[in-house]
Amino acid sequence: MKIATYNINGINGRLEILLRWLNEAQPDVVCLQELKCENSKFPERPLGEAGYQAIWHGQKSWNGVAILSKTEIRELRNDLPGEDEEFTHSRYIEAFINGIVVGCIYLPNGNPYPGPKFDYKLRWFQRLAEHAQDLVDRDLPVILVGDYNVMPTELDTYKPEKYVDNALFRVESRDAYKDLVAQGWTDAIRALYPNERIYTFWDYLRDAYARNAGLRLDHFLLNKKIAGRLAGADVDKHVRGWKGASDHAPVWIELADNDLPPRKQTAFKPEPLEKQIQHAEHGNEIKQAPATDLNTLLKDAPSSKIPADIKPMKATLVDAPFDDPGWIYEIKWDGYRAVAIVKNGTAELISRNNLPFDQFRPINDLLESWQLNAVLDGEIVALNEQGNADFGALQNWRNSKTAKLAYFVFDILWYDGKRLTDLPLYQRREILKSVLPPDNELIRVSQAFEVNGIEFFEAAKKMKLEGIIAKRADSTYSSDARSREWLKIKAKRRQEVVVAGFTKNEGTGKYFSALAIGVYDKKGVLRYIGKVGTGFNDAKQREMMAQFKPLITAESPFDVEPDVDEPSQFRPRRLGAKATWLKPELVCEVEFAEITGDGKVRQASFKGMRSDKNPKDVVLELEADTQDVVEEVSLQSDMTTVIKEKPKSPIKKASKPKSGAAPANLLLTSKNETEEKKVEGHLLKFTHLNKVYWPEDGVTKRDMFNYYHQVAPVMVPYLKDRPMSLNRFPGGIHGESFYQKNVKDKAPDWAKTMPHTNGEGVDKDYLLGNDEATLLWMASLGCIEMNPWFSRAQSPDNPDYCVIDLDPDKQHFDQVIQAAQEVKNVLDAIDVPSYPKTSGSTGMHIYIPLGAKYTYDQSQLFANIIVKLVHKQIPDFTTLERMISNRNGKMYLDFLQNRPGATIAGVYSLRPKPGATVSMPVCWDEVKPGLTMRDFTIHNAVDRIRETGDLFKGVLGEGIDLARTIQKAQAIFTL
Repeated sequence: MKIATYNINGINGRLEILLRWLNEAQPDVVCLQELKCENSKFPERPLGEAGYQAIWHGQKSWNGVAILSKTEIRELRNDLPGEDEEFTHSRYIEAFINGIVVGCIYLPNGNPYPGPKFDYKLRWFQRLAEHAQDLVDRDLPVILVGDYNVMPTELDTYKPEKYVDNALFRVESRDAYKDLVAQGWTDAIRALYPNERIYTFWDYLRDAYARNAGLRLDHFLLNKKIAGRLAGADVDKHVRGWKGASDHAPVWIELADNDLPPRKQTAFKPEPLEKQIQHAEHGNEIKQAPATDLNTLLKDAPSSKIPADIKPMKATLVDAPFDDPGWIYEIKWDGYRAVAIVKNGTAELISRNNLPFDQFRPINDLLESWQLNAVLDGEIVALNEQGNADFGALQNWRNSKTAKLAYFVFDILWYDGKRLTDLPLYQRREILKSVLPPDNELIRVSQAFEVNGIEFFEAAKKMKLEGIIAKRADSTYSSDARSREWLKIKAKRRQEVVVAGFTKNEGTGKYFSALAIGVYDKKGVLRYIGKVGTGFNDAKQREMMAQFKPLITAESPFDVEPDVDEPSQFRPRRLGAKATWLKPELVCEVEFAEITGDGKVRQASFKGMRSDKNPKDVVLELEADTQDVVEEVSLQSDMTTVIKEKPKSPIKKASKPKSGAAPANLLLTSKNETEEKKVEGHLLKFTHLNKVYWPEDGVTKRDMFNYYHQVAPVMVPYLKDRPMSLNRFPGGIHGESFYQKNVKDKAPDWAKTMPHTNGEGVDKDYLLGNDEATLLWMASLGCIEMNPWFSRAQSPDNPDYCVIDLDPDKQHFDQVIQAAQEVKNVLDAIDVPSYPKTSGSTGMHIYIPLGAKYTYDQSQLFANIIVKLVHKQIPDFTTLERMISNRNGKMYLDFLQNRPGATIAGVYSLRPKPGATVSMPVCWDEVKPGLTMRDFTIHNAVDRIRETGDLFKGVLGEGIDLARTIQKAQAIFTL
């Protein structure tokens, strides 16, 4: 008997996905959570046509649970015993099916912690525990299954430290789950997989599924009467990868008809990483089938002709290994990088220098026999008798052919008329697995490891491999670029060098004693970096001399002729070495211990000639700081996610709620003029609730309070610790308004304030927007909009962000959009992340994170540079004139907002404008003609935020390197 649980997260919107999975998996019983539909709208008929009876308990906006069964189902209860009036974001339904009591659970999320929702979660847990105690010792088999919104152990999250203060991982939640299990229940997944990371949920944001940044939230608890029948369990993870799927994947268990023999509780011992790497190096790890069909994977790829003269994407060298869930790890192959262009029965292997590899004909022949139309990227290696990559054997392969040739393919750039370079790496790898025939020894898919990067590096080092490659799972492919989303970490220090001469010591019988080697600097000058005198035998020297003789020249190719017989601390006497210079046309690879203080290699050893490299491309490869690079890439990824990720559905146009359809999670629900409510432990009095604040739209003061209550979890982080300028509209948007900054002796005792002496020497207390209670207290004063400082009380002189304010006069909003796109073009050119939001009035605001590292003056200087560049692009309708009278009706590119004490409408703030508009973060993809202010209003903002999440998170990030950025801007643009 197969019993499953699936948090469908909107059953009617995902009915097609549910039916597809039911047809594929054929479970006997299914528990569903988060139906998000009213009882009358439950899709009973299509589920019946699929062969399932159902009972359900629905709820319009939030949760709701259902149980499906292929056989007769009898409802036992549709709620837990006991009552709790505070929230309704949880559900329980219980049924009797095939002699088993099945309880379907949606346990409340409980965020934000701390807060009333978390307190409610623990109370709900207690009700569940009391009911479970009644069930555990019953004579009938019982299963409690569903979304518990708890990660019981560190194995149940990809990053425990990230969730320390999350209600899903709080110690109180984990203890409540632990106490529940201790009643005598068996956690089915953990019983079968005691030491493995099993995930059932992957967030929509930042490509969590592709990075396997998952959580285990969905659980099966079995009482003693049925635990002995547990035969198997799994997660249908691939369903999470279907387009438009829920953020949860279906989870199921298999029950035998009778008790099984006791299971041996042996500790799970994964295969050592060294063994896994060995398998991969030998090409034995290409069994995993793609999770999605090829047509779906290719759907978003644009049509394109096969690329010509494509060069491989390169990795940046960094100084240390690291671990991050956004990255996958590969072996750094010791071979020749090769792009394979395969079309119409022909195949060509091209070096990174766009030269053909014609010596590896077996690879070409096999590719041609497969009748592919594809462009592949990989590494040609030769495997010795032990199955390890051997660069020397590869160089001699044309002559000896004793080693086993292999082409390890790690990327696909084009396939059958589709350009794939703009797809994320994880998707390209899935396409690669779909396209390449499996289990071939000559052409193999290079294994990607989702493991701890530091441990992977240490294992590779222990195995004496050259190193590892780390790649962002969501990275796109940039031809001929050295990407910081692909990093290489070398276990051995290796360097490609130009062979510019050879030396011969007095009295030696060898062809030569050492090679004189160099690299090019940034100005294209060849610099001497020392000699290499080991690593070649007589046969190799004879072969190399044949290459050297046509290139002998009388003059040194270095900028300064070096003393090749110079003594050093390691070789204090001269050896009588004489130099023969060569034209700098050959490249070799060396391994060395270190670069000395005077820029020379120490203990260098020759590893082989590199005919695939252009000498002019050979520069000294310096290791970048790993932490700096990874943090920079992570921040850029956050920005890219915001820019590229479209909302899950089209922008919702403003519309009034249907009568009688009250949204969930409202603070004030009565029709009384006055209500008192406790918010975060503080008693607040809300008055004149029926007063219409937006007359044209019929929006009341009560509606305003309910809006700020609902958005508080995403809005408060942008108000916390920030002094607030209170812009009060006690009579609504058309009444008199005034600013209040000083709240001395006026704010509640519990509110946090910041003492401040203004320029005139007047002492004031500024209110800090620290929490929801403060936000609602401000709203109670008639503060329709929220106006926080750009800096926090802890660093009042250092703003957290710089803002470009696009302030139109008579321009159409499409021209505001054009100006915003120009701002983005400038910022993109200098690699600066930016976050746009509508002003909620007539313009747009573009935020740039600074991380409180600079002064307001420095921020304003930077903003001034940006707007000057933008103005140069669109001078016809923009101006930098501050005085309105001097603007001549043009749009003001305002950079002067970046000053102490200045404020603009905060993120998610309502605006005192007809339409009850909201200052809403948008993706850059949405910033295009057709966007309007009224796309985001009090009526639809909450639903949009639920769909997109907080698109503004990066604004409070690490911040840019302002000095480096300004230098880059000055280098690119002439101001």
